[in-house]
Amino acid sequence: MPWAHSAMQGGTASARFSGPSTTRSPGTWSPSATPVKNQAGVLLACGATLYWADGKVATFHCSFLTNLTMDITVIGTNGTLHVTDFVIPYEEKSGPFSVASESNFAVLHTGWVPQPCRHVVATELPQEALMVQEFCRLVQGIRDGGASVERKWPAITRKTQVVMDAVKTSIDNGFQSVDVAS
Repeated sequence: MPWAHSAMQGGTASARFSGPSTTRSPGTWSPSATPVKNQAGVLLACGATLYWADGKVATFHCSFLTNLTMDITVIGTNGTLHVTDFVIPYEEKSGPFSVASESNFAVLHTGWVPQPCRHVVATELPQEALMVQEFCRLVQGIRDGGASVERKWPAITRKTQVVMDAVKTSIDNGFQSVDVAS
């Protein structure tokens, strides 16, 4: 399943997909887990499956029902990405993640070959400060340097919302498949 953060690129949500399916939205979504709602009707947990016309399939599940669980695992045909502190980092000054690429089982299935590589991204500022800093840099570039507005993030944000709306519509309509328009 090709994805990464709270973004949708070419038909993906909450992660960045690789391969031919990244250039278009999935054809349909279907819920894949029984949703959980609170007393006000707000979704607390749900899942869905995306289907592309070329036969590719991806699934996701998200939940706010577990204590301090902020993991994201992205599983694709050729690799895996795992982040254990996706929403709120364990520490402000670093962000660890692990990646496994082209892995397979070792002889006698006693482990993985190659094993996942652990990476740590170090920073001097918390992620919230870095987001404000980046926003200021972009605004200053437009104001002072003649830079233009980036088109990437509005497009990703819109595609993410379209897919999330399709998932909610499917749940609200008794778990019927919903076509997703690009």
